[in-house]
Parts: sequence; C-alpha cells; structure tokens
Amino acid sequence: MTLDEMTEPPAVRDSESQDIQSGTLLLPEETYLTSGIHIGTQQKSASMRRFVYKVRYDGLYVLDIKQTDQRIRNAAAFLAKIPAEKILCVSARQYGQKPVRIFAQTIGAVSFSDRFVPGCLTNPNLTEFIEPKVLVVTDPATDQQALSEAVAVGIPVVGICDVNNETRNVDLVIPANNKGRVALATIYWLLARETLKSRAGGADVPFTMTVEDFQAAL
Repeated sequence: MTLDEMTEPPAVRDSESQDIQSGTLLLPEETYLTSGIHIGTQQKSASMRRFVYKVRYDGLYVLDIKQTDQRIRNAAAFLAKIPAEKILCVSARQYGQKPVRIFAQTIGAVSFSDRFVPGCLTNPNLTEFIEPKVLVVTDPATDQQALSEAVAVGIPVVGICDVNNETRNVDLVIPANNKGRVALATIYWLLARETLKSRAGGADVPFTMTVEDFQAAL
C-alpha cells in the first residue's frame, strides 16, 4: 500500500470521486473556483484521470475540487507527524517560490524556493546537503531533480500535480493547478493552516495569515 493510499479514508480509496458535502470544504466552493485551483491543462496523463471532473469547452481539463480539498487534508495530516525541520519544500516555478518559502517559514520546515542544488539529498560533501524525511514538490516536472534524489534516498514525496503531470514517483498527490499564482498561494496557505491544526490535534489554532501573504508578485 502506498502513502497515497494509507493517508486516505477507505471511502476515498474506493471511489474516484468523493462525496464531501460542500459545507465541509476547507474553503467555500466559490473561493476555490475563484482561485483557479481547479483549472488544469489541455493534456491529461493517465495517472491523473481519476481526479478530473470534466472537460471545458476550450479543451481544458477541470479538476474535482472535492478531491483536492481531501488531499490537502491528507497531506497536512501526514506532514504534521513529521518533525518540522525534516520537511523539505521546493519550487522551481516562479509563482511557487514565495508560497513555498512562506509555507516553510510558517510550519518550521526547510525550503529551496529558487534553485535546487543537485546533490543536496545525495552528496554529503555539499555544504547544502540535507537529510529530510519528506519532500514537498510544487510540480513533479519542474522539480524533477529534487524528486529524483528523493526517490534515490527513499524518502516519501508529497506533490502538487496538475492534469498533465506523471505521478509514478509521487507518494501523495494533491491534484491542483500548479502553475497559477493565486492557485499556488491558496494551496500552500491551506496546507500551512491545516498542518498547524493537525499538529494541535485538530483544534483551531491562531492563524492570521492570508492567501495574499503567500502570493508571488505579478
């Protein structure tokens, strides 16, 4: 059983779509839609098919926000169990760099929010060498170097995956638009909030940051 399977309740594992009532979403449905978190690409990988809700008139695949919502919860619950300093977050995408940096600062993790130095996870002789217990990638394609090294050293990977991404080396998929400025800010804002909440055993914790605090500049 994969990490992706272990972190999901049976009802989610047994169905390609979830039956989460809109009232229990982490954000109002309209907020999700406004952020563009559900807007995918015109190309679809076989491994992301199960997260697709529909195809738009312009050929863009639309992701199921209910599944995205549940996967953010799953990822937060998993990350909450890992020592903060052992979580590494990366983003080669421009619009993901600030969200990753703020997310890491908020939960106490480590981030490479610009260029991932090859060998950081595999070469102990590098000054940048780090031994995390989990890797969070913004895009498995653009963060391929970090992803490959995580696979080489055997640590689990949490990845934000768009419709066109291949997920074979991602242990816990968060299906979402990983290219949009507001979408990425929203994902990492939610992930930070829910990780802190999970650390507190599900209790509400003071969290005054906004999605705008996570947004990259235009």
